[in-house]
Amino acid sequence: MSKPPARRSGQQVFALREDPDGSGELSVLLVDPVYRDGLTLPGGSAEQDELPHLAARRHLETETGLVLPLRTILSVDYVPAAEFPEGLDFVYAGGVLTPQQADTARHYQPPQEIRALHWVPRHKLRDVMADDQFRRVEDAWDAWEHGDGLPLLVRGVPVPVG
Repeated sequence: MSKPPARRSGQQVFALREDPDGSGELSVLLVDPVYRDGLTLPGGSAEQDELPHLAARRHLETETGLVLPLRTILSVDYVPAAEFPEGLDFVYAGGVLTPQQADTARHYQPPQEIRALHWVPRHKLRDVMADDQFRRVEDAWDAWEHGDGLPLLVRGVPVPVG
């Protein structure tokens, strides 16, 4: 290819925490980006020659202060060129955070392109997300609940933890 596409792939992270009040309810970590309406999963585009899980980890750390091992893809969302530059968005399993990890995100100062971080329970997602983002998170949540997911491979070799 003499000119690669403007966007190759998007990487997002699905990370949960238990309600600190002890209700047992789970909430997903979302960011409020200045460049779009509604909340989204933390993440962004991969650079050329950047391994996808490392791009997801880079964006997660930049936006939330968290560094998580990302080896499992919960969902893949195809975005046609009619809406944005054509691409695939991968959602990685970040797991259930420890109280210390959740505290890291709570005290983290996100970059200027992120207004704030939010923990949102599943029953409130539709109220705070655009439809496409909501459907992506719902699909990832279903995959996580059922233990579904695809291992990330690089040239046929599973990505090591870390």
